[in-house]
Amino acid sequence: MLSVSGLRGLVGRSLTPPVVCRYTAAFGSWLKISRDTDHPLVALGRDSRPSGEMYEQAAAAGLASVGCRVVRVGVLSTPGVAIAAQHLPDGPADGGLVVTASHNPAPWNGLKPLRHDGVSPPPGDAATIIDAFQNDRADHVDVEALQPMSEFSKGVALHRDLVAAIVDVEAIRAAKLKAVVESVHGAGGAEAAALLDHLGVERVHLYAEPTGRFPHPPEPTRENLTELCQAVPQAGADVGFAQDPDADRLAIVEERGTYIGEEYTLALCAMHKLKAGDTAVANLSTSRMLDDLAVAAGAKVVRTPVGEANVAAGMRQHQTDLGGEGNGGVIWRPISQVRDSLLGMAFVLEMLAQRKTKLSDLVAATPAYAIVKDKLSLPSREQAEPVLRWTAEHFADQNVDTQDGVRVDWPDRWVHVRPSNTEPILRIIAEAKTADEATSLVQQIRDGIAAAP
Repeated sequence: MLSVSGLRGLVGRSLTPPVVCRYTAAFGSWLKISRDTDHPLVALGRDSRPSGEMYEQAAAAGLASVGCRVVRVGVLSTPGVAIAAQHLPDGPADGGLVVTASHNPAPWNGLKPLRHDGVSPPPGDAATIIDAFQNDRADHVDVEALQPMSEFSKGVALHRDLVAAIVDVEAIRAAKLKAVVESVHGAGGAEAAALLDHLGVERVHLYAEPTGRFPHPPEPTRENLTELCQAVPQAGADVGFAQDPDADRLAIVEERGTYIGEEYTLALCAMHKLKAGDTAVANLSTSRMLDDLAVAAGAKVVRTPVGEANVAAGMRQHQTDLGGEGNGGVIWRPISQVRDSLLGMAFVLEMLAQRKTKLSDLVAATPAYAIVKDKLSLPSREQAEPVLRWTAEHFADQNVDTQDGVRVDWPDRWVHVRPSNTEPILRIIAEAKTADEATSLVQQIRDGIAAAP
């Protein structure tokens, strides 16, 4: 899978060390041109997958082969790598690379490239890197131009300190909160522990060690987090937090053990941070809870295509601090332009401390919608075109947005159909006032696809 989000593949099958080496050489060559330097400084990190160390070494070789100065930052969350890249001993990096397949299961791994500002290269630049990779074009250097590699071990503390600096630490400590954290044996456990311990939050930590041996499918969805939902009320905790393997996504469980889901992560942060005149940026698949909360605060929402790079571009364009995606990804631009599970934790804890209320009460005060997410197998992206065309034509009398796939809006509901950037699937996401209404929208799309020529 090659996309604006980087590269993903099956370990030992479509993804092998030579493939990784070729892609990173193409990425490093692009950095040389885009940053106008013969020796780009690149921060290289990885999540905790068992295949990660092997691919990290291949990635380091590919980058070094084109003259990059590689700084290994170790097992670190994706936002942690992006942040570390801005604070290396030799100055801000020219780019970053994370060996991760995010929420994909263990048979997968991948590469997530980052620009100098910590965001993924935009579609045009991503296409340039992909073309160079596919045609095996790279600006390899001779032995005299090879650069030494180094290591940077302060990523965890750096991430902790930057996030803690934007919340009221004393208020959180005084509230004496308790949290259950589920880190799925991914890369974010150490960073989550460092932050919560610094904030004085009593912590029960499930699957904290970064072994990469996921105890269940690692995407932080309701069906995968039954243990966390049981653990929160058993521990008498105020909140439960679930990270994905590279810790850029956060799902939340309220104090009674009810999974409130990833969609509420950005919504709660918006409830906490938005004020009159502000703008929040979110992708087309994000819940309209955000829009309702923005209206209540006197703020507004700008929508972008799905993808962190697209949201970050919208945030830069509108000079706004808060943005994110409905998959549990929160971005706070003063820190970085990457989705960050630690940000979501910090903002929710600060809100609980300052408002002196239960999380379930905050959820009850949030406009309620039901969102249904479905997916169909999609062997190639070209096969999505007839589906998208049918959707746009069938609902032409409604508000149709074609920035990214097709999104159709009614006054009280919406449906979004698009090919995934990271998996060989077609995503169908619908939201309405009830689950039955949202499910009906999804079924309309499924029926239309089946009947379409």
